[in-house]
Amino acid sequence: MFSGPPADPAAPTMQASGVPSAVPLADETGETPETSEPASGAASARRSWTAPLLLGAAGALALLIALFGPGLMARGTGELRIPGAGLTTVLRTVLFAALALHLGELLAPQLIRPVRGRPRTAVRSWAVLASLAGAAAAAGQIVRLAAVSDLGITETYGTREGGLLLLIANGLVVAALCAASRRPALALAPLAVVIGAEALRAHPEAYSPEFGAALTVVHLTAASLWTGGLLYVLRTMWLWRGSPVAARALLGRYARLAIWLYVALAATGTASALRRLPLDVVFTSAYGRTLLLKLALMGVVSVLALAARRRMLRDTDPSVAHRLARREQVVLGLVVVVSAVLTVVPDPHWISLRP
Repeated sequence: MFSGPPADPAAPTMQASGVPSAVPLADETGETPETSEPASGAASARRSWTAPLLLGAAGALALLIALFGPGLMARGTGELRIPGAGLTTVLRTVLFAALALHLGELLAPQLIRPVRGRPRTAVRSWAVLASLAGAAAAAGQIVRLAAVSDLGITETYGTREGGLLLLIANGLVVAALCAASRRPALALAPLAVVIGAEALRAHPEAYSPEFGAALTVVHLTAASLWTGGLLYVLRTMWLWRGSPVAARALLGRYARLAIWLYVALAATGTASALRRLPLDVVFTSAYGRTLLLKLALMGVVSVLALAARRRMLRDTDPSVAHRLARREQVVLGLVVVVSAVLTVVPDPHWISLRP
């Protein structure tokens, strides 16, 4: 399924505009002009620190949202405090990210293969590490559930949530083994089991849990393919920065698929919100407030995605579209964290005044 030997992209050389370039700034003899050497060195030094700082800031923000988001969203709502909500959100964020990374690596090579004139190199797979991290996160949730419920680990397996979390952890371990084998596409089966188990775990309510689980299966699959697929495409475009035509073609193929993923997300997300959130507690429940934050972030993602598509159609150089897509990826990361918060906060029906 994967083509080309795995290889990580080399450290990029940046032009003065901040756009990745396949070659360093130099004259036709291959020597860098002496007059521009100090300024170029200073600019390169600044840029070398900018990306790690921004990524570090985004990671710190995501961790703060995960740790303190459930408590902040529930403040003043009168809802019961959930023990260990911050830790649970962190673990669920890792689980969702693992699903996205692995599913994205299964999807993106199908978009890469038909690209004409593409370089015969591929980015290094993260699927094994991602699935193992997801399995560890599921195991961590089992331990937390046992501690909160004052049960032993074996007794926790006997509960509905504990049994589903055990199934998720085992499914991700099997997916990691498949990814490490010669047929990584076999991981689709255990990943499908993981998504199904997660959908059932997220809907223990008495009112039509089967319908809610079905919506979650579609929603979680589409979200994982969108987020993980975009990350793999961006990594590949960076590796192909010396072949802008192939990079542009790859982004175009992903953009066409992303439209359908967006439609699936919008439809299932709307149906889930109408089903699960009573209108009288939209602003007074933790679930409603978290959902509004997620919708705001999705609005930002939509604007960035449309802007990237417009620049891709208008410009032959994919560098600007690539930069916009990278910003889209960062905001999608925050959406994953907020989605994890959404699975931890209480069911809003408990405080609704409707019968």
